[in-house]
Amino acid sequence: MHWLYKFKNMKRILIFITVLTALAFTDSFVGSTSVIIAPNSKLLINVKTNVNSFKCHYDVLKLNKPISVSFKNHGDKISFKKTTLVLENVNFDCGGPGINNDFKELLKTKTYPKIFINLREINKDQNNENSIHALVDLEIAGVTKSYTIPIELKEEGTLFIKGVLPLNIRDFNLDPPKKALGLIVVKDVIEINFELAVKKY
Repeated sequence: MHWLYKFKNMKRILIFITVLTALAFTDSFVGSTSVIIAPNSKLLINVKTNVNSFKCHYDVLKLNKPISVSFKNHGDKISFKKTTLVLENVNFDCGGPGINNDFKELLKTKTYPKIFINLREINKDQNNENSIHALVDLEIAGVTKSYTIPIELKEEGTLFIKGVLPLNIRDFNLDPPKKALGLIVVKDVIEINFELAVKKY
């Protein structure tokens, strides 16, 4: 029965990824589609300082262009090619003009105005059949790092992808800004929180 459960679980993930497109399940196949990010999605970055914290919310209404999804099923994992979510730094709102400018300066927006999140593959945790992980390449300020993220998939008419990605900004050669004569310092680790509602285009 283990192989039957595994078969059904991978089929469910494939249906998620193809966003309910009619594709026959086999041990190995290649597919492609296009998706859009629905307006009820959420994406924000949590930033902490030595005295407080703030959230930078992304204007998801700006994510109105279709995203191409090309994938191949390998039986126990799904690999992707050129499946990238592009975020414009100027579309983050941290709560006010001053802090917005500081955030854009932190990300070196004048030179690198965009963040790129490239999905490489999705696979199951070998120790937990119900746990799903995504391998992504994250490019910030011209530096690319790879991360494995535990994600939660929910199908409710649309595909909901939910997860949290903590990262150290120094890994991207970013210097935490200092304010008030150096008394307020942004901490190195920030968190990207996302809850993306995805629909077939």
